[in-house]
Amino acid sequence: MNTDDSNAAPPQRGGSKRTRAVKRVTMTDVAQLAGVSQSTVSVVLNGTAGIKIARETHERVAEAVRTLNYRHQKSLPRRGTGIRQIAMIFDQIATSPEPVVSIDGAREEAWNTGHVVSAYQTYNDPEMEPRTIDLVLRNRVDAIIYATVMTRQVVVPEPLYNAGIPVVLLNCFSADRHFPSVVPGEVAGGMSATKALTDAGHRRIAHITGEMWMDAARDRLRGYREALAQADIPYAPELVHEGNWQPSAAYEHTKALLQLPDPPTAIFCANDRMAVGCYEAVKEIGLRIPEDISVVGYDDEEVARHLSPRLTTIVLPHRAMGRWAVEKLLDGAALGHEKYHVVKLECPLIERSSVAPPRLVTAGRRRRV
Repeated sequence: MNTDDSNAAPPQRGGSKRTRAVKRVTMTDVAQLAGVSQSTVSVVLNGTAGIKIARETHERVAEAVRTLNYRHQKSLPRRGTGIRQIAMIFDQIATSPEPVVSIDGAREEAWNTGHVVSAYQTYNDPEMEPRTIDLVLRNRVDAIIYATVMTRQVVVPEPLYNAGIPVVLLNCFSADRHFPSVVPGEVAGGMSATKALTDAGHRRIAHITGEMWMDAARDRLRGYREALAQADIPYAPELVHEGNWQPSAAYEHTKALLQLPDPPTAIFCANDRMAVGCYEAVKEIGLRIPEDISVVGYDDEEVARHLSPRLTTIVLPHRAMGRWAVEKLLDGAALGHEKYHVVKLECPLIERSSVAPPRLVTAGRRRRV
């Protein structure tokens, strides 16, 4: 079971082959083993002035570092004496946790070569975005990562074509494929989520999608359908309901699905927030997860680890994407003049406690197959 997207190995150029990298221990791993937050680990390892951490906590973190053989970036070698900077230009940062994870992944990789990572937010504002790019270029950065909060096709600002430094697109891609680009493998992620249910023996599997104007929702649905086809399960349109990424929508859709004459034995929610609404509806009806119905989410948000039972879900590889982007910038490949394939990184499955073999509906109750 893979529990940390930061360990995914970046594909080679074009995404046609992948070399398995040695597992890299991250601060997140240390935090999980020590039973503390990543912020606490950072304070302990960096000796942040003015913050007092209990001695017992210090010892737990130190023990986790020794057990995992974690190498703190503070001790990594630096090359060069001047400021070496990689700029990350996002359309949005504050509205979602994923950009912050990407920034941290980029930082982990950039610090290996002594680069500082700076982040900018433009909101795609027609005046402020070009001003921001102009400021970044005048600061004489070494490279630029142009990024979006939603996976989508973008029109890359013209100054980036003439920047004279490496440019990589993160979580987005351009029609002309002029820049190296990296996005989550959402189709494969949807397949993995659904396959977890077919492997458990389910054949009546519902899917509550996100908003279908978004690439992520369409690709996760496509992965769901492909997994059904691989398992020789006919696609049933009545089992697919369009949600809006919010718990309330999934709550209503789950109630409707479970009132069907032949209800599903499992539900794949297109994100973890909708899984929260799904859980509430299932429990209100008087059924149990996973004894009566199995549920799989997507995104591996913090809530997934605190639901009861803990939610099986899919990790978005934003940390690995940030690291891949920096690797691509620093290996010189991003200055080529070729058409690049869009690289798609694996979205690993996190197996927890919300999936079990199905039950059949009999006289208003479910019994184990």
